Amino acid sequence: MKFKFFVPTKIFFGRGSLNEMHKRGLPGKKALIVISSGKSVRVNGYLARVEEQLDKAGIGHVIFDKVKPNPRSVDIEEGARFARENGCDVVVGLGGGSSIDSAKLIALLATNEGSLWDYAIGGTGKRTMAKSKALPIIAIPTTAGTGTEADQWGVATNEQNEKIGMGNDDTYPTIAIVDPDLMMTVPPKLTAYQGFDALFHATEGYISTYSNFNSQIYSLKAIEHIAKGLAAAVNDGSNAQAREDVALGSTLAGIVEALTLLAGNHGLEHALSAYHPDLPHGAGLIMMSVAYYKMFADLGACDEKMINMAKAMGVKDATKAMDFVDALAKLIEDCGVADLKMSDYGITPDRFEEYVDNAFKTNIFTLNADPAKISKEQRIQILKDSYK
Repeated sequence: MKFKFFVPTKIFFGRGSLNEMHKRGLPGKKALIVISSGKSVRVNGYLARVEEQLDKAGIGHVIFDKVKPNPRSVDIEEGARFARENGCDVVVGLGGGSSIDSAKLIALLATNEGSLWDYAIGGTGKRTMAKSKALPIIAIPTTAGTGTEADQWGVATNEQNEKIGMGNDDTYPTIAIVDPDLMMTVPPKLTAYQGFDALFHATEGYISTYSNFNSQIYSLKAIEHIAKGLAAAVNDGSNAQAREDVALGSTLAGIVEALTLLAGNHGLEHALSAYHPDLPHGAGLIMMSVAYYKMFADLGACDEKMINMAKAMGVKDATKAMDFVDALAKLIEDCGVADLKMSDYGITPDRFEEYVDNAFKTNIFTLNADPAKISKEQRIQILKDSYK
């Protein structure tokens, strides 16, 4: 047995944990707070609470609020310049996965020369190794979706419709404050999209050819907690126990991402949302997920793992791979997102080949991590089977 376990982030998990942030030995003297271009963190008072915590810790702060739902490289580059111009020595990502992903990449680019795509390892990326350590990062998620508070990856899209994850050992957050109380105000649809994103981090990480002893332990516990809490959180956002279960599952799934590579459902979805930035990442994953996992059930590629995932989702008497596919379809139905349509986001069948080619170009690592080698034509078939 051989493995590497490296997840250096100090994670402070639990309801009310934001109130103790100032006691956590925060790094730096001046923070760049990275938030989205939306209103939620301001309207719900989360930004003001973080500013108060930084004030208590004696840390100055400025705000960068230009992050889009699918972060763009140009905005990250602007954020890095803003951090340098303001003398920031720590970056705080506050919000959903887009804000925290952007905070990581801003922290990397603030101390290194060039453009963001110099450091990308797919598509037209130049695969440059960072010469300087990234600024320290504090992650404060207000959604239970990406688990990015526990891993090193940040995802961005450039002008060539390339959506790629990038990062290194320095882009792990130094500190993560995971407070489920900050997630109580997320609307039902977004709760579902984000929760399924986290679920698929765990399931793809589990069936990935790069999965290992440690990642599999975290995968199954993440699946268990998300499956237990997600429908309840969607149907009653004030259900504190459900919110806590999904938040915990999301963070555990983030650790999975740190320990292994995800598989091809993520790689293919990145191509869709690269061309259609209004498509929520989690929604795109949901649309394709049943056809994607059914492909491997039909191939018999990872039957034992799929049975284990079904059991983690509560199917105690699971005996076959399709039991997981059926449990997944039921959870999608229970969360009210079975009616999602690609056509509502401008996705058309005549471009399926283009999307798949993009996935091979930009996310070949995830595609190669699938439990069975599937062809371009089979990936196009997944899109055809998923299309509405």
